[in-house]
Amino acid sequence: MTTTSTTNVRLLGCLAIFGSTFFLYLSTLVIRWAQKVVSIDASYFVFSRFISGFVFVCAAMLVLGTRPRIVNLHLLVGRSMTNCISVYFFYKAVSVTTVAEANILNMTYPLFVAVFAWIFYKDRRDIQATATLLIATGGVWLVLSPGGVGIDIDNTWGLMSGIFGAGAIIYLNLSRQHHDTHTILLFMFGLGALAIFIFFHQSIFWPSPKEAFFLLLCGASGVAGQYLLTLGFRYVTAVEGSVISSSRILMAAVLGPYLAADPALGIFGWIGAVLIFGTNVFLALRRVRFPRMGFLSKPEI
Repeated sequence: MTTTSTTNVRLLGCLAIFGSTFFLYLSTLVIRWAQKVVSIDASYFVFSRFISGFVFVCAAMLVLGTRPRIVNLHLLVGRSMTNCISVYFFYKAVSVTTVAEANILNMTYPLFVAVFAWIFYKDRRDIQATATLLIATGGVWLVLSPGGVGIDIDNTWGLMSGIFGAGAIIYLNLSRQHHDTHTILLFMFGLGALAIFIFFHQSIFWPSPKEAFFLLLCGASGVAGQYLLTLGFRYVTAVEGSVISSSRILMAAVLGPYLAADPALGIFGWIGAVLIFGTNVFLALRRVRFPRMGFLSKPEI
C-alpha cells in the first residue's frame, strides 16, 4: 500500500470514529429533545437501540451468509449484560441530569478499566499509574460535585454507567479472543433487548408516530455510532482512536447549552472534564508503552 493510500485509509478511520462520537452524542440529544414533547422512559430508548441493532446485525449476517459461532457463552452473556446495564444507566443519566454531565461521566470507563487493572495486577501499581488515577479521581469528583461541595446524587447514574462500561470493555476484550464481531454484537443487542423488555416491559408500548420518530432516531444513532466505531478502529492506532473517542467529553461540554438547552458547565465541571479527557489520552499513550496494561485494548465494538 502506498503512502498516499495509507494516509487516506487512516483519514477514513479517523472520520469514522469522529462520526461515531457524533452519533453517540446525538442519541443522547434525542432523549433530551424528546422530553420536551413526549413522555418516554429511558428504558424504552435503550430497548429501541438494542432492537434496532439486533435487526441490523441479523440483516448483515444474512447478506454476508455468516452464522453466530459460540465458543464461550459466559463471555458473550457477560459482555451483553454489563453493556446493557451501562447503556441503561447512561440514558437514565441523560434523562435526570444534563447531556454534558452524562456523557462526561460515561466516558470515565477507561479510567475504571485502569482501576481494575491496578487492583488485580500488582505490576500495574507504579507511581505513574497511581498518580494518574488520583488525578482522574479528582476530575470525576469535580463533575459529580459541580458546586464544589456535596455530590449531586443524580450524577451517580452517569458514574455507574462508566463503571459498568469498564466491565463491558473487559468482557469484550476477553470475548473477542474467541468470537467474531457479528457474534458478539448479535448477543449484545439481542440479550440486551430481551433483558430490558423483561425488567421494563411496563414502559414499552406501541408508540405514536411522534414517539416512534424519537425512538427510531435514538436507536439508529446509537447503532450507527457502534458500527462506525468498529469500522474506524480497524484503520487507526489505539491512541488515535481513543483520543478521538474521548473528544465526546469536550463535544458534550461545549455543545450542551446550545443543542440541549442545558446549563453551561461551571468552572469546576470544566476542570473535571479536562482532567478526565487528559487522563483518557494519557492512558491510551501508556497502553502503547506497556501493551499488557491490564484489560485495555482497542474498544472496537
